[in-house]
Amino acid sequence: MNPYIISISTIFIYMCLWFGIAHIKKNNGLVDIAWGLGFVIVTLVLLSTFWSESLRQMLITGMIFLWGIRLSGYLFLRNWGKPEDWRYANWRKDWTEKGIYYPRTFFQIFMLQGSIMFLILLPVIRTVAFENVNSNNLIWSDFIAILFFLIGFCFEAIGDYQLYKFKSDPSNKGKLMTAGLWRYTRHPNYFGEALLWWGIFILSIPAGNILLSLISPILITFLLLKVSGVVMLEKKLNLKPDFVEYKRRTNAFLPWFPRE
Repeated sequence: MNPYIISISTIFIYMCLWFGIAHIKKNNGLVDIAWGLGFVIVTLVLLSTFWSESLRQMLITGMIFLWGIRLSGYLFLRNWGKPEDWRYANWRKDWTEKGIYYPRTFFQIFMLQGSIMFLILLPVIRTVAFENVNSNNLIWSDFIAILFFLIGFCFEAIGDYQLYKFKSDPSNKGKLMTAGLWRYTRHPNYFGEALLWWGIFILSIPAGNILLSLISPILITFLLLKVSGVVMLEKKLNLKPDFVEYKRRTNAFLPWFPRE
């Protein structure tokens, strides 16, 4: 069976289900909750078909489970039952007024994210479906991969936790989070996300077709830096008067000591 076709089919069915849930709940922001869990579902489906007991297969599966369940669980706690995120709410209003709400929602939100999910999953697909069962000895690049993943995961998880605790305190309403990991980078969670996917890519190298798998970390890094991550969020943050000073002192992405 072709692992790429299996992955595409699974993602399509999965995103159709979430499109229906979002329609019932009148909240397209639920696609964010679906994101991490979708990687876990696809990996499970692939694993059930291509199980080989390869060490790298088990390692990459563990990485996806740890990252995907943590991320979807966090977003579920943060967003479930809350009003629709401002980005999706603006699109809903605009598309409804133009009479194109359903096709734009289905394709631009759910199918687009499903397509991106497939591209980012490429190193996982390669490792789960094509890793040599006899290749159970780790090499030096595997340890770099594990290190990248663990550092990235910690940056993302700790950064999210620190921001959640900060926003949970009513006295911080309207304030900027500039402590903890946020003192060294304006987006520790985005930096962590990119780094862990570079780790996953490095782990996939022995499974071959490196150029295909390389699409994954390049794409996620580009999206976080130029499309849906730093750029989009900072358009909103630029309205805060204290953000200019924070921006001057603190790197946008790569962690470093704050400038005086």
